[in-house]
Amino acid sequence: MPTTLARVPLSILDTAPIGVQSTPADVLGATRALAQHAEGLGFTRFWTAEHHNAPSIAASSPAVVAAALGQATTRIRVGTGGILLPNHPALIAAEQLSTLAALHPGRIDFGIGRSGSDSRVAAALGLGPDADDFPGRIQDLLGFLSSGTEGKPYKGLIAAPGFTGRPALWLLGSSTYSAELAARLGLPFGFGHHFRPDFTLAALDVYRREFKPSPVLDRPYAFVAVQVICGRDDEHAAYLSGPVALTFLRMQSAPPERLPTFEQAAAYSWSTLEQKAREQIFAAQAVGGPGTVRARLADILAATGADELMITSIVPDGPETIASISRVREMFGDAELPWGLAL
Repeated sequence: MPTTLARVPLSILDTAPIGVQSTPADVLGATRALAQHAEGLGFTRFWTAEHHNAPSIAASSPAVVAAALGQATTRIRVGTGGILLPNHPALIAAEQLSTLAALHPGRIDFGIGRSGSDSRVAAALGLGPDADDFPGRIQDLLGFLSSGTEGKPYKGLIAAPGFTGRPALWLLGSSTYSAELAARLGLPFGFGHHFRPDFTLAALDVYRREFKPSPVLDRPYAFVAVQVICGRDDEHAAYLSGPVALTFLRMQSAPPERLPTFEQAAAYSWSTLEQKAREQIFAAQAVGGPGTVRARLADILAATGADELMITSIVPDGPETIASISRVREMFGDAELPWGLAL
C-alpha cells in the first residue's frame, strides 16, 4: 500500500444528477457553481457527459453545457466527457466543437466516446448503419477539424466556423478496444474506472504499449475517472452515497428514475444480498471519510500510474458535492496543483 498520494492534476466529470426534489434548472445551476468552485481550487478541467434515456441526469447535451460553463468561468478547461459520436453525424459534431473553440479559445476539450446503447439511439435518430463505424467517424471528425475531408459522403463540405491549431480531441472508453484505438490514433485517453474498474489496468497497458505518436500528441497521456464521494467520515459518506446505490439497485428491475433523497435511501431496508451488491458498486472506487478516500486514491494512482485524476460524484445535492470535492483537494496539500495536458 503506498504511503504517499501522488500529486497529479485533478479534474471533474459531472453528470448533473437529478434528485426527486430537484428540477433540471436547479441541477444545471449546481453544475455551474461546482465548475466555478473547481476553478478556484486549481482543477485543470471540468467536463459533462452525454447520456440518453436517463431521467436522473440533466447533462444530456454536453456541448451546450460546456458553452455555458465557459461563460461562467475564466481559466479552467471545459468540455465534453464525452460526445457519444455514433449519435452524431461527424459534420455536426465538428461544427459544435469548432463553435465551442471559437467561443472559448484555448479552453475547450473535445472528449468523444461511444456506449452500449449507441446503436439503439442512433437507429432512433435515423443515423443509419454507418453509426457503428466508430473508427471511421473519428477519422471524419479529425478531417473536419483540420481542413475538411474528401471521404464519402462528405466530399466538398466544411465544418463552419472552422478550427485552427491542434484539435484537443480525447478518446474515452472502458475497454481495451478503445485503448487500442486511442493508441493507434495517437490521442490522449480517458478510462472510465468509475464503471469498469475490472478493465482499467489492462486498458492502460494496451494504450501505453501500443501508442503511436501523432500530430496531436507525441507521448501517451491518460487519466482515470473514479467515483469519489468524500464525507466527513465513513458513516457520512455512506449516507451521501445512498441515493445512487439505491438507484443502481432499482435499475436492475425497473425503468430508470430520478435519484431518491438521502432520507429515502437511508430509510430503505437493505437485504443481506442487496447490501453486498451495494458494497460491490463502490469496492473499487473511493467512497468514505477523508482517511478512507485518501488511501483508496493513493492505491488507484499507484496501480494505474495515471497522468491525471478525474473525479465524478453522483450526489443529488450541490453543496454536499462541493464539500466532498473540497475535502479531496485538501488531501493534495496547500501547494498549487500541477496543470494537466492542454492541447
